[in-house]
Order: sequence, then structure tokens, then C-alpha cells
Amino acid sequence: MGLESNQESKYPAWIKASLFALQISFVLALLIVWIISKSLQESKSLWVLFFYSFPSEFLIATVPHEPVLLYFGKFYHPLTVALVAIPSTLITEMLNYSTFKYITDLKIFVKLRDKKAVQKTVQFFGKAPFLTLWVAGITPIPFYPLRFLVVIARYPMLKYILAVFLSRFPRFIILAYVGYKIQVPDYILVALFVILIAIANISILQSLRTKKRKGTSHEN
Repeated sequence: MGLESNQESKYPAWIKASLFALQISFVLALLIVWIISKSLQESKSLWVLFFYSFPSEFLIATVPHEPVLLYFGKFYHPLTVALVAIPSTLITEMLNYSTFKYITDLKIFVKLRDKKAVQKTVQFFGKAPFLTLWVAGITPIPFYPLRFLVVIARYPMLKYILAVFLSRFPRFIILAYVGYKIQVPDYILVALFVILIAIANISILQSLRTKKRKGTSHEN
């Protein structure tokens, strides 16, 4: 994977594991603070927008970024909103890259990487990786599978971050502009927030329902 990978491979396993744990803990802490603090949820501070990007863009995002960008668009110029949100988004995507790199290097995932379906997906992605990232980043297409795919495909981090910047930055401007023009009521933003969380976690909910049904059938 190049010089960067060779340097990473020289690090002891405990350092890699510690960095992985710190990254996860940092984002989880931000998410918990945001969830339990109503004042932060209603805050108009741009610092809140900056730090919110971490839980909203980390791995399989647990909270959506769209309602928050629409919200801040009501109070700030769309360009200001985008300029505040994009740096933390890029930092988060760097964390995503290193986190998935750590996960895919674990022995348990070696067999997964070697599966035919995964290899075919990687080959398909390799035909137009930058364009694929750009389209997924600027449209409502789920982006999180690509965070995992770029690492498996050994796509360079710098190119990945550039694709994220060129897609997410205009997306943020558009969302903030919509919020500025329409002035979406807060109750609609809250409803949108809940709906997007449900959609993002529908696969998890379905798997839990399946397990519950299997458990019930076994008991019967």
C-alpha cells in the first residue's frame, strides 16, 4: 500500500489498538454529550456545528448531518456553515480511514477481504474510484460503505480526502442554502432527524427483530 502502510506496519500492536480505542472513545464522548445536552442541541454556536461533524460522519454515522446543516443555515450564510463543517468532516474521514485500516488488518477480516464478492466489488470500484466517491459524497447515496471499501481497495488517503472535500463541501453549501431560503421550522427538523436515524439503522432493527423471532420460536 505504499510508504504510509509500511510505516504503519512498524508500529507495535498495542499502539495501534490504543489509537483505535482513543478514536472511538473521542467520538462516542462527543455523541453522548450532544445527546444528553438539550442546550447544545438548540445552540447556534458554530463550535457545536464543528464538533457535531465527528459523530455525524464517523464510521456508520449514528446521527445525520442534514438536519443540523439546515438548522444552522437559518442563522448563518451558507458558505460560513460549509466552511465550519468541512474541516471537522475531513478530520473525521481521516479517522475513518485509519480506523477501518486497523479493523481490516485484524486476522478475522483477512478471509472477508479474500471473498469473491468483496474482490469483485473492489474491482468495480477501481474502474472509477474518484468519481464514485464524488457522486456518493454529494448525493443522498449512503456513503459509509465506501469508507470501508477505500481501505480494502488500498485507495490513497489523500485522494480519498480530496474526493470527500470536492463532494461534501458543495453538498454542505446546498443544504445550508436550503435552510437559509426555506427557514425550515424546528419541529420539522426534529422529525427529519428522527426519520433519518431510523432509516440509517433500519438494518440493525431488522436484524434484532429476526433474532427476537428466532428466540421466540426456539422457546415454543
